[in-house]
Amino acid sequence: MVDAFADLSTPLVADACLRADVPLRSAPSGIRAVVPGHRLAGRALPVRHYGSVDVFLEAFGNAEPGDVLVIDNGGREDEACVGDLAVLEAAAAGVSGLAVWGLHRDTPELVEIGLPVFSYGSYPPGPVRLDQQEPDALTTARFGPHLISTADFVFGDSDGVVFVPADRVEEVLAVAERIRRTEREQADRIRAGRTLREQTRFDDYLARRAADPAHTFRKHLREIGGAIEE
Repeated sequence: MVDAFADLSTPLVADACLRADVPLRSAPSGIRAVVPGHRLAGRALPVRHYGSVDVFLEAFGNAEPGDVLVIDNGGREDEACVGDLAVLEAAAAGVSGLAVWGLHRDTPELVEIGLPVFSYGSYPPGPVRLDQQEPDALTTARFGPHLISTADFVFGDSDGVVFVPADRVEEVLAVAERIRRTEREQADRIRAGRTLREQTRFDDYLARRAADPAHTFRKHLREIGGAIEE
């Protein structure tokens, strides 16, 4: 999956989900890499945070090489739930990166460690609470409105993070690659002087829409083999 995602992007994966009729699940806007340019690709390793790093250490016992630790801290803005020691331990466990629904701290150390970490941003204080751990703390993690499990793959880049069901991930990435090739060809034609309106036969679309208001641009693009919106 890492190799397959190498030339792709989260927008392409998101568009491919739409094209393949796979539920689109994206992390809330604002989730970004601590180090610009870092990327994520791997199986989700979910964990819920309750105020102590012990749950992370427990999760690492279930880690497989290349997993992405997906941390549910409820999107909290009053504490940083992960810092340098947890990230170092993640690297030692073979984890390839972290996606945090919350905040991080120890930013200079995380930059030095180099393991990709995605979060809402940094915040100095750590937790002062200690909540009761739920039975499914190591089986699922909430990330915004989505429930993530080991049956999901995680992809992250400069545009954010998306989640794809493991049983559909190969199909989605193959569709994303086809969309990428089409879009690159369209971009090359624009640079060569052929406008996007010409390429997509936009006047034909407008005429068709005038006769049939239910005829959408997305449907038109699918009929002619274009790729812009998905």
